[in-house]
Amino acid sequence: MANRLEGTVALITGASSGIGEATARALAAEGAKVALAARRLERLERLAAEIGGEGHTALAIGADIAEPEQAVEVVGRTVTELGRLDILVNNAGQMLLGPIEGAPTEEWDRMIDLNLKALALTTHAALPHLLAAAEDSERRCADVVNISSVAGRVARAGSGVYNLTKHGVGAFSESFRQEFANRRLRTIVIEPGAVATELTDHIRDEVREQVRARFADIQTLEAEDVADAIAYAVTRPWHVAVNELLIRPTEQRG
Repeated sequence: MANRLEGTVALITGASSGIGEATARALAAEGAKVALAARRLERLERLAAEIGGEGHTALAIGADIAEPEQAVEVVGRTVTELGRLDILVNNAGQMLLGPIEGAPTEEWDRMIDLNLKALALTTHAALPHLLAAAEDSERRCADVVNISSVAGRVARAGSGVYNLTKHGVGAFSESFRQEFANRRLRTIVIEPGAVATELTDHIRDEVREQVRARFADIQTLEAEDVADAIAYAVTRPWHVAVNELLIRPTEQRG
């Protein structure tokens, strides 16, 4: 069934590549107007033009949502320019792996600021608009989608602070779910395993190849596989809440 999100607006953070980009395309294909937020404005503008060329509406917003005021501004621009907010996809994040001993702690700051604080602040800023959408939309609900990871379930050596942030996403999401379930604001946690994205590009050189070697012999997920799951979750009838989805490559063992 096409256009199941007609009349809605979705904000996707980290939309310049990978899961965020694929999700923007998937939700636009379902009829949503999409706001695209990330630091790389040029990429966002190209993506918005492509989505627009397919007959959909997309708004590019260059911002670093690790800066609290910019997280709030992204939400404000979305509502001001697109008219409402029905779906928030908190996808922006970094995976800076490596041993705790000797780690450059600025990497920890970056992950905590983006993976946790930005997610919470963006959600807080979006909350009144999402609750209004749950009240007045034909869908009779609104959605917050938080992108976590297998690392939000399974702790591994060499992933200490990344594990900390992704376990935190799960805890925040469950508390949020309990607070707002009776107001038809659904909470969805997506936990991907290994995905072919740019995420590993930002890991320190001495750690990156070790991480990539773990998955060298398996067929990893594509970003579109995760986007399909997100589109599935947010297009369920209002009374169906897909609260958690763990998605791993078939051959991934851990």
